[in-house]
Amino acid sequence: MAALGGRSAARRADTGRRLERFAALRGRAVRPGEFWDLVAITAADAEQERAFRLQLAAKLRGGELPLGVRYHVFVDPPGPKVGNGGSTLHVLQCLQNLYGDKWTSFIVLLIHSGGYSQRLPNASALGKIFTALPFGDPVYQMLELKLAMYIDFPSHMKPGILITCSDDIELYSTTETIMFDKPGFTALAHPSDLTVGTTHGVFVLDPSSFSGKGGLEYTSCRRFLHKPDVETMRRCGAVCVRRSSSQLDSFADYSDLEEDSECVYTDSIFYIDCSTAKQLLTFYKQIDTLCCEIDAYGDFLQALGCGATQDYRKNTSDVTKEESQLAEVRQKLCSLLKGTSLNVIVLNNSKFYHIGTTQEYLFHFTSDSKLKFELNLLPETFSVSSDKDETMGGSASVIQSILEPGCFVGPGSVIEYSRIGPGVLVGENCIISGSCINLDADIPSNCFLSSLSVKIDDQVKYVSMVFSVEDDLKKNVELLSDTNSLRFFGVSLRECLDLWGVQLSNQLFSGDSSRFGLWTARIFPVCSSLSESVRMSLSMLNSVQRVSAFTLNGFKLLSVEEMLAYKDVEDMLKFRNQIHDEICLQRQKEKCDL
Repeated sequence: MAALGGRSAARRADTGRRLERFAALRGRAVRPGEFWDLVAITAADAEQERAFRLQLAAKLRGGELPLGVRYHVFVDPPGPKVGNGGSTLHVLQCLQNLYGDKWTSFIVLLIHSGGYSQRLPNASALGKIFTALPFGDPVYQMLELKLAMYIDFPSHMKPGILITCSDDIELYSTTETIMFDKPGFTALAHPSDLTVGTTHGVFVLDPSSFSGKGGLEYTSCRRFLHKPDVETMRRCGAVCVRRSSSQLDSFADYSDLEEDSECVYTDSIFYIDCSTAKQLLTFYKQIDTLCCEIDAYGDFLQALGCGATQDYRKNTSDVTKEESQLAEVRQKLCSLLKGTSLNVIVLNNSKFYHIGTTQEYLFHFTSDSKLKFELNLLPETFSVSSDKDETMGGSASVIQSILEPGCFVGPGSVIEYSRIGPGVLVGENCIISGSCINLDADIPSNCFLSSLSVKIDDQVKYVSMVFSVEDDLKKNVELLSDTNSLRFFGVSLRECLDLWGVQLSNQLFSGDSSRFGLWTARIFPVCSSLSESVRMSLSMLNSVQRVSAFTLNGFKLLSVEEMLAYKDVEDMLKFRNQIHDEICLQRQKEKCDL
């Protein structure tokens, strides 16, 4: 790990300190000013809200979170998607309804976790903010990591709201205090290469107040660009050059970028002071009902700065569905926020990690040596296996799972909350979640397998979804004749349906019948046991790989969309707890044997 250099070592040390501080607060009542006054998590619908509440309650009972804090889950309003910007406005309204004007004295952390996680579907049922991480005892999830990484902020923050997403990690090192005490908006910025900038927000910093040197700099932002192309970054003056300096010499690899290389400064979390938040709430009340998707980054931050333009108002490429109200809402937001300052805290020694897709999830948890070093990620976390050398390939990650003798997990694979029986061979780069595999099975590389409990007619049943980690679950087509372009493990969905004896029709797809995709395809059989559901789904996959028929006749079939609608959260958590208790018993037995 020495090759990672001083910069990563500094981040590791500061990250370890924050984790220790958070660990000391878990399960005890915090003092005023020591932690957040209120932690809010957003949910997309009532079922997701219920799942989040159940998991929060379990964490509080188990002493896994600081006590004496207001923890809330706020569900988005019914109707059209409102985006994380609309969700932010709705949370402000919820705070007003609950606390009156008292909420304006709170220091609030707002975590957006209301998506359905179509790009990382093992997080779909129980939420991205409850994604398990490969460290901690009990296992840390994204929620605990967020609270730990931001633990220094509340005591240096004026009343207001810090906004973050649930599928990213920000690691940073600085000897200076990060202050959120200025009016308007204050955002953290991270040095990134230009390619990363095309998929993030990019700050056009004021060159007169920014040097690009040192660990931390407070500067102003002339303009915010949302997912710009490289030409736009250059034209708007967002591209900087990282220069070597005596201050950087103490860190051999101070930047992830080469010295004298080009970079941009990209976004992550941002703070809204109380006065500005009240203005946004007044705006939300005035528009009465929001019927379009607003982005908290694209629509709030792009309106800020002395160089802001209104060109973005007509760009709807960053929303899932264009609504007639969108242009009008953006115009009103521009008028409301015009002249509001956008302060930027540049963290030159920082790294932003996104784990919102299967590919990112696998890479960061198994192959990314820098993240593994800085967060001290482990190959086996709160799990039982007979012999790691025999059951786990290099770089595999096993989280709260039981690996029985005679099984093998291939390199680059992640197993979470699962039981892998003897004779099971898991290939490379697989994701196995919430599953019980107690039969001899050869799971191919790049396989995604996730099992859910569902409740149908008041009976608990089980369904397992299986895909390739490279399948595009967000892709939709408008015509049945175009379903040839939908790929299941590299094979046309129509070819798969022929092998399974399933007829292609509008009724095959759930939800909006005018759009068809893997997410809404009713192809997964409902079974009476967890292990049987896994067997059936793996048989479907084997039939595709071997081009041999496997009939699904006689089974009730669900889409992933329907699996989430019918999910039985209590039963899924019960299965996780059973694995937890069995691991504890096994550990106790091993201690006694010693």
